[in-house]
Amino acid sequence: MRLLQKKRLFILLIGIIMLVALIGYSLQDRDQETTVEQFIKDTVGWAQNLIHTPVEYVTGIFKNIDDIKNTYEENQILREKVAEYRNLQYEVQELKEDNAELRETLDKTESIHEYNPIQATVMSRSPERWIEQVTINKGTQDGIEENMAVITAEGMIGKVESESKFTSTVKLLTGFDQFNRISATISREESDDIYGMIEGYDQESDHLLFRIIEESDDDLEEGELVLSSGMGGVFPSGLPIGEVKEVKPDQYGLTRTAFVEPIADMYDINNVIVVERQQTSDDSSEETREDESS
Repeated sequence: MRLLQKKRLFILLIGIIMLVALIGYSLQDRDQETTVEQFIKDTVGWAQNLIHTPVEYVTGIFKNIDDIKNTYEENQILREKVAEYRNLQYEVQELKEDNAELRETLDKTESIHEYNPIQATVMSRSPERWIEQVTINKGTQDGIEENMAVITAEGMIGKVESESKFTSTVKLLTGFDQFNRISATISREESDDIYGMIEGYDQESDHLLFRIIEESDDDLEEGELVLSSGMGGVFPSGLPIGEVKEVKPDQYGLTRTAFVEPIADMYDINNVIVVERQQTSDDSSEETREDESS
């Protein structure tokens, strides 16, 4: 038993001596490596390369996925920024248009001397009566009364049809008929003025119908401006209504009717002015009131 232990101890010592010798030998400065060292080195390098290549490939895939994800997120952020910028542009453009419209309305209000202006804003427009009426945010508490003329910065758009305490309904010129007439005129400097009545609206041609009652010897020309005459006693005089586009005689050739294009945009109405005619001592026009506002 002891002999066996001695042999094991001897073999262990021999192994330690050989290991130390090999270590010492490998640490010596040599110009060439041994065949065993080269084999081991090549084997380890090949194994490292074999493992490194797929690892690097998989790592690259995950890196590309991260890059794509980051690019997508950045693209989403940029899209949101572009959308916000566009919305901001639209808001700025809308504010500019509203500001220009309000300035024109203010200028129109400041230029009014013949009647008292009441500024109002359109609240709604009935879909089923789109071309006939709108609702504004002023009523009797603001001094609104039935049959008051309503204008924009461009010109006349209609009259107050009904009113409540806080709101009013405006009947547009495009909804006028023979029962809603306006005494109108075409003012001329070098010849006699032309007088008539706005008696309706032709939906087929989108023009107001101006029946001529009194006219000068000169022919009516396209582009002449039709104004309210004030002769009806309800509406003030000088409110722009529209421009003459065409003149047609009736079937008997006794009277003529001018087709007048409204000067105000009837489809884009936001800010309006309700005009209250100032009271005068002349009440002689009371008889014609029913013809103009019935």
